[in-house]
Amino acid sequence: EEGEEPDGGAVSQRSVLERFSESREVAELIGNLREVFAELVTREMAVERFVGIMDKYQEQPHLLDHHLEGMMNSLLDIVRDKGSPPPLVHLAFKFLYIITKVRGYKRFLPLFPHEVRDLQPVLDMLAEQNPRDSETWETRYMLLLWLSMICLIPFDLARFDGNLISEEGKARQPTMDCILEIAKCYLVVSDKARDAAAVLVSKFIVRPDVRQSRMADFLDWVLSMLSKSSSQTMEGTVVVNGMLQALAQLFKHGKREDCLPYAVTVLECLDKCRLSESNQMVLRKLGMKLVQRLGLTFVKPKVAKWRYQRGCRSLAANLQAQGALVQNPKRETAAEAEAADDDDEEYDIPGEIENVVEQLLVGLKDKDTIVRWSAAKGIGRITGRLPKELADDVIGSLLDCFSFQETDNAWHGGCLALAELGRRGLLLPSRISDVVPVMLRALTYDEKRGACSVGSNVRDAACYVCWAFARAYEPAELIPFISHISSALVIAAVFDRDVNCRRAASAAFQENVGRQGTFPHGIDILTAADYFAVGNRVNCYLTISVYIAGFSEYTQPMIDHLVNMKINHWDSVIRELSTKALHNITPRAPEYMANVVLPRLLPLSVGSDLHTRHGAILACAEITHALCKLAQENNRSVTYYFSEKSLEGLKQIHQELCSRQLYRGLGGELMRPAVCTLIEKLALSKMPFRGDPIIGGWQWLINDSLRHLTLVSSSARQHIKECAVSALAALCNEYYMNEEGEADPALQDELVTQYVSELQSTEEMIRCGFSRALGALPRFLLKGRLQQVLEGLRKVTLISLEDVSFAESRRDALIAIAKVCQTVGVQAGGSQEEYVCRDNVDQIYATLLTGVTDYTTDSRGDVGGWVREAAMTSLMEVTLLLVQNEAELINASICKQIMCWLAQQAAEKIDKFRAHAGSVFLTLLHFDQPPVPHIPHRQELERIFPRSEKETLNWNAASEAFPRITQLLALPAYQYFVLLGLSVSVGGLTETTLRYSAQSLFDYMKKIQSDARALEGFCETLLKVFEDNLRNDRVSVPLLTMLDQLLANGCFDTFTGQENHPFPVKLFTLCKEEIKRSKDIRKLRSSIGVFCGLIQFQGDMREKVFFQLFLLLCHPFPVIRKTTASQVYEMLITYGDVVDPAVMDEVLAILSDTNWEAELPVVRERRNCLCDLLRVPRPQLVAK
Repeated sequence: EEGEEPDGGAVSQRSVLERFSESREVAELIGNLREVFAELVTREMAVERFVGIMDKYQEQPHLLDHHLEGMMNSLLDIVRDKGSPPPLVHLAFKFLYIITKVRGYKRFLPLFPHEVRDLQPVLDMLAEQNPRDSETWETRYMLLLWLSMICLIPFDLARFDGNLISEEGKARQPTMDCILEIAKCYLVVSDKARDAAAVLVSKFIVRPDVRQSRMADFLDWVLSMLSKSSSQTMEGTVVVNGMLQALAQLFKHGKREDCLPYAVTVLECLDKCRLSESNQMVLRKLGMKLVQRLGLTFVKPKVAKWRYQRGCRSLAANLQAQGALVQNPKRETAAEAEAADDDDEEYDIPGEIENVVEQLLVGLKDKDTIVRWSAAKGIGRITGRLPKELADDVIGSLLDCFSFQETDNAWHGGCLALAELGRRGLLLPSRISDVVPVMLRALTYDEKRGACSVGSNVRDAACYVCWAFARAYEPAELIPFISHISSALVIAAVFDRDVNCRRAASAAFQENVGRQGTFPHGIDILTAADYFAVGNRVNCYLTISVYIAGFSEYTQPMIDHLVNMKINHWDSVIRELSTKALHNITPRAPEYMANVVLPRLLPLSVGSDLHTRHGAILACAEITHALCKLAQENNRSVTYYFSEKSLEGLKQIHQELCSRQLYRGLGGELMRPAVCTLIEKLALSKMPFRGDPIIGGWQWLINDSLRHLTLVSSSARQHIKECAVSALAALCNEYYMNEEGEADPALQDELVTQYVSELQSTEEMIRCGFSRALGALPRFLLKGRLQQVLEGLRKVTLISLEDVSFAESRRDALIAIAKVCQTVGVQAGGSQEEYVCRDNVDQIYATLLTGVTDYTTDSRGDVGGWVREAAMTSLMEVTLLLVQNEAELINASICKQIMCWLAQQAAEKIDKFRAHAGSVFLTLLHFDQPPVPHIPHRQELERIFPRSEKETLNWNAASEAFPRITQLLALPAYQYFVLLGLSVSVGGLTETTLRYSAQSLFDYMKKIQSDARALEGFCETLLKVFEDNLRNDRVSVPLLTMLDQLLANGCFDTFTGQENHPFPVKLFTLCKEEIKRSKDIRKLRSSIGVFCGLIQFQGDMREKVFFQLFLLLCHPFPVIRKTTASQVYEMLITYGDVVDPAVMDEVLAILSDTNWEAELPVVRERRNCLCDLLRVPRPQLVAK
């Protein structure tokens, strides 16, 4: 739908069209061409609309078929009308081309009128064309296509020549030569007409009369042009392209006996051109196309009798036969017998075929897909005409493409060729045993290239081979290979990295299930892993794989594939998904995992290859955890599945990595989080390592990782921190608690004291790490130390000159405070060293509320936003914790502060933070287990934000958020904070935010115009916001912009009739104070608008406003002087009554005629004239 971003990984859900519904509109567009062609705008609008309609049918062009002839006739009527001016004719041909582009010229060609009377007019029109005119190429293209149809008329062209002496006495060219000259002319142009000229050649040269007299000469010309032109130059490339197209079309449409005499000569010329060395992809493709057409010319168009022919292609018959396998059919023997009979006929295979096949085999290795695809089709077509022995030699040569010395291009081309051969029945069952192993290797082909890999196209093509084989062979032929093929396709459909390959494998699997009927559990697997289900990679790895692994035939192959090919994958996301998949699949084969997979992984986890080591450590962690969970579920010992050697191997991983210093450098960025994950999983598995020295090593790693976050890349920091913190929580819970559920006092003192002291580090990342670590500590370690921890975290949240930019540490400290509160729980009368209680709750809230006011900015932008977001989340978590346990600890003052600050954040300009604030605001408002107490104006808020819209209201969209949040301006408790937030939005720079916030504010102002008390209250609040944020540029600059808009929109017109109303007087004073000694151009320009808006108010202030504006007319910055003059001019036009009409014209003349960017003395003289005219005291220079 419009406005929604299409999902790149899913099939686009465009509507499937059923008919050509715009036929009437198209007819009208064509009928109106005579009226619209003269005007450029109407002409372009008509073309644009026509293109828009036609493009809808690009994927279903057959819907146009019933209307093609009607559209063509209407357009050709315009063309044939001698009164049609050239621009109209060009427009008609442009429309014809657009239709041809959608439907294809082959379907369009037979519809052209091809009567004798059409020949001369078309030739005349072509003669009038300029081949170099880039505006009318559609006309030339369509005329050439039309001529290619007309030239099929079954009359000798000599009959059209008549008297070859023209009226002027000059010799006139024969029609045959004229057409040939046109074709030659357009074969060397660079536009689309070249393609049509090639089509014309293929239709014209094969005429009997032309073939006899002109074919040899034409081919000589083509070959000479090929020989003379270089594919290394731009002009040469154009010529070679045209010649190759002409030859390819000619050898396609010409009769074999006509073309055969010239084939050898053409092949020799083509060899000399060395097109395979050209860097032009199109030339190599055309060369490949021509080579295969020449090859087909050399051999007789005869279907090989030896080819394999599958008897029944009915899907219904195959489905009925599912499960009941056909026993040993002798189809291959029959094929061999037929082939033996056929051997009696002498095959006359020219020697050139070897050259052709060799070139096609080389083409299979080309760097471009379209060249490889053309070569593969050529191999299939030519092999079908060869004797069995020669065809088998071709297949043998083709299988040489599949060696690991070859590039991915050769593998891809080889797969395409195998699929073509299989599809045509040219791979006999005797060769299947050679092909299937190659196909299975191609299904998992993945070669490392630098930081990534190549091979997705090879795997996709291998799926095509499987699809082709499913259609080509009887089920009995593939039975020996079914288990391998089905497993390989399932693995590709579920575990391939690329969505295209997963979908191709799913489609191939489906074809095999339908055609072969022998795949184990085929229908069940298809239901779970259909084309759409495999679109989501995470779903494939973590859900679909588990279901399929439930079928015993696939369990072990899937596990082996993950262990052998995926845990060492270059992409870390795949490695991590693979290990999680192993965790989920473990219950399907626990013995195999424990006895085979784990012993295989343990050596790899301390091996030399970084990626393998990383994946193996994560796999050991996940499999161990899964096995322990399974043992516990079956009431067995956690070590039931593990041998002593395995347990020792798991313990030794950290020590081995540490002794080899593998935690250092870039490799350490992978090793640290991997081993932390291992520690977490071993702890969660309750491994019997209590008291073991390894626990101290693990603790060292966690602390060291948190302490050295600064040394790792910024992209890896967050992941390492999260893994270390998770590992710490699990480690403490399992190994640091004694039988009584208490902590060892010495260990607790050391750990907490060390972590709290690290919070005062001068490194921001160390503060971050240990803040989160404190937040992860279990309750028994915080008992008796709560106040020490909270105080340490509180200090991290404070902003000082040294750490003003430490926004991330403040964010993490606020998150940790909420986590600590949730861990220790609430008890109103409890000790502040153990619980959130009456004695410490106010301090906790004060710390969190301080975070909501963090507006720090640095080179990264509004980094304070991270702190505000964390503060809002923490406020919500702590408040909901208190509400559900000890609601009386939340007093009215605290609740009012929370809701007001959230309302302010929900009115601000950054979508992400506004959406978060709005979500938290509504969560607290609508929480009912039990409700949050003391929310100001609860009933009004529930009316503005109904419970039913809690989930649907899109706070990210300014158009939805601001109309709601501005309604809070009517609620006294929220008015100040909402107006403060709105000031930043209305005066901001983002167009959508500015538009919707301003409109919502103006709507509110319009509503209160008749309510004097509400308007007075709003003005007082506005002045209070201004006064509180004087010289705070974050607020004051956008506030001035907002004031300018409010004044310009007449929001304070009520006060214009009163002399010296306190609101404009106070506002003027604040504006004057705000810009005092300011050099901020944006602020100064905003203030000019406010001063100009204040001129509408009556009283003594008007003269002060003029004085202030005249000061700005002589400001040191020229841009300010110019802006002031411009806005004063507009102000005087708008408020004409503020100046004596007698001097108005002169004042306006001075403002408009003076160059306010001139030198200050000149400008000052003109300014003083204005002061005299308006009787405003001249500003005096102050000595500095």
